[in-house]
Amino acid sequence: MEGAQADVLAPARPIEVSVVMPCLNEQGSVGVCVRKAVAGLAAAGASGEVVVVDNGSTDDSAEVARAAGARVVPESRRGYGNAYLAGFAAARGRLIVMGDSDDSYDFSDLSALLAPLRAGRADYVLGSRFAGSILPGAMPWLHRYVGNPALTGVLNRLFDVRSSDAHSGMRAFSREAYLRMRLRCEGMELASELVIAAGRAELRIEEVPITYHPRVGDSKLHSLRDGWRHLRFMLLLAPRHLFVLPGLVLLVLGLLGQAVLLPGALDLGFHRLDLHFSILFALMALLGWQVVLLGVCADVHNHTAGWPERRRWPLPQIHRSFTLERGLALGGLLFGLGFVVDVVVLIRWLANDLGPLDEMRPALLAMTLMVLGAQTAFGSFFLRLLTAGPSGEHQRATARPTPPPADRPLGGGPSGGPSDGPTPLAGGTPPASGALPAGGTLPAGGTPPARSTSSADASALGGHARETARSAPGTFGF
Repeated sequence: MEGAQADVLAPARPIEVSVVMPCLNEQGSVGVCVRKAVAGLAAAGASGEVVVVDNGSTDDSAEVARAAGARVVPESRRGYGNAYLAGFAAARGRLIVMGDSDDSYDFSDLSALLAPLRAGRADYVLGSRFAGSILPGAMPWLHRYVGNPALTGVLNRLFDVRSSDAHSGMRAFSREAYLRMRLRCEGMELASELVIAAGRAELRIEEVPITYHPRVGDSKLHSLRDGWRHLRFMLLLAPRHLFVLPGLVLLVLGLLGQAVLLPGALDLGFHRLDLHFSILFALMALLGWQVVLLGVCADVHNHTAGWPERRRWPLPQIHRSFTLERGLALGGLLFGLGFVVDVVVLIRWLANDLGPLDEMRPALLAMTLMVLGAQTAFGSFFLRLLTAGPSGEHQRATARPTPPPADRPLGGGPSGGPSDGPTPLAGGTPPASGALPAGGTLPAGGTPPARSTSSADASALGGHARETARSAPGTFGF
């Protein structure tokens, strides 16, 4: 083993594989995991390293890992995602393998995980526990038969991916794939983000069966809290399913229901639909349209933050056809129709000498149309602010380079140092800002053009900078 370890970790050889493990008080298992990883690299014939990320351990985990042959990287910010992102940034290998340091994953068998990457068949490989075997005592019944299958099913449905075990902790990917995924989650959500980001980046994905072992030490997973965090993360990245589609259903049902009940009560035999249902349908229509508008705003925000959805109907159609002026015209039309209905009600009341008037259903319809029109008009202004700003130039002021003073040379500070604005890439081409092509419209499918990634961008990604610093804002053709 000593000879194999020296050969695997020899600094003279180029590093092909980096095995990254997060660690928080795992002194009973981290040494075993490191030794298994060293043996697994040797068995796979891969030169490599083992990177253990100490996420604030209060025991001897770091010393145990070093003694076993790992390179220990400290990360003071707590969190599953923070630990992994620090490890990925520190990794020097062309290929990256990730896995927990609690001995639940067998690092001595890395060949199957690395084979698709080395053969060029895949960019990202997921070790599937459900396609392999789960040893007795390794996974609680609730996680095995309810939690993991349910969360994996939701993820597959929302993001159009096919994964049998979206929350497995053992995966492998190339460094290029890591940079393309643009990972940023700091907590347990990183497990879901990896699958979503791999699909969004259109990586070639393979799954290989693995064996899941009982962990050593206490679990740091909180079932309900962490399960909710995964679900919350997925829903916030899927405004089409969370907002737009439910909102459209409510809107259509509300308008149709009011139209059916406009002439009078509807007798279904077993029940009579009367004025109370007209009020209910009016509420459904108003709530539905408000939710749709929130969904469009959420989709714009996700694109700006670099989180476009893959399947987004009808959002691309809305983005392509919607402008402030069209939104105001639609809002004015709806408000005008409602006002006309109210005028008709007023004329009937005047014709009845201001006496009793049974016009609640038309009045409800008028109210619905007028409120929908107002929502559309004000929502159009808000979307304009989100996408183009008040100037209408379809770009953010913060994304525009500041001209240097007259006494400062272009491309550097007063003495040739870094300038205050963006630095051009080799060849004089400035970094892509995420702006759209000429005309301000989205390509087919509604996805903004890919931004080029400079070495500075890669460094920021590896250092897991916050969302606001990771990607320049995208723009839309509103």
